[in-house]
Amino acid sequence: MDFHVPRPGRLIVIDDDAHVLAALKFTFEADGCEVLTRSRGEDLPELQPDANDCIIIDERLPGRTGLETLKLLRAAGVTTPAILITSHPSVAVRGRAAQLGVEIVQKPLIRDALP
Repeated sequence: MDFHVPRPGRLIVIDDDAHVLAALKFTFEADGCEVLTRSRGEDLPELQPDANDCIIIDERLPGRTGLETLKLLRAAGVTTPAILITSHPSVAVRGRAAQLGVEIVQKPLIRDALP
């Protein structure tokens, strides 16, 4: 019998603000989560996110935005759950996030706001 146990999910946090990145990493690790961090959306594919993971990504990143990054992942067949963090999302950002099946949490982040 094959008793394959899937690996526990990871939180993949992407934000170009080093303070936000460090705070989220500290908070989630204190809750017992494995947390991987990056500061650019272009670095996300190398982490090979899967259905057990959750991506938390800032919208306003240098280079490729959070939504652009997630759109490319979705086009490649990656269905990893994702949360977009941003301040004052426009109607257009809300619409694109909804099309990608991405939740939005507005900054400033409050611990209980993240699912």
